[in-house]
Amino acid sequence: MSIEVGSKLQGKVTGITNFGAFVELEKGKTGLVHISEVADNYVKDINDHLTVGDTVEVKVINVEKDGKIGLSIKKAKERPVRQRNPKERQETFEAKMSRFLKDSEDRLASLKKHTESKRGGRGAKRG
Repeated sequence: MSIEVGSKLQGKVTGITNFGAFVELEKGKTGLVHISEVADNYVKDINDHLTVGDTVEVKVINVEKDGKIGLSIKKAKERPVRQRNPKERQETFEAKMSRFLKDSEDRLASLKKHTESKRGGRGAKRG
């Protein structure tokens, strides 16, 4: 299989840095899995997810003109398509905006109430 954008390949982790992992692909080519492409959740330390020598499935996300290959582990995983329950109520944009504005106004009123009481209220004498 050739190394083209969108293709899924098997590779072996050959090196780990603080910004990602180098994966050896077929024909001696090496690509980089950036730390943001390792898992769906936030990755603080890549060593918690990968070790040198691991065999991983990767998806080619870009191939630069200078030969650098960008890879992704999280995009190589098959995700089930979420089926929408027909009984689920779909909220309209207007309803979402209305709810957002109400929440925003409530928070603002609460914030004003708490900050005024901490400043000593209005018209306090200074002496």
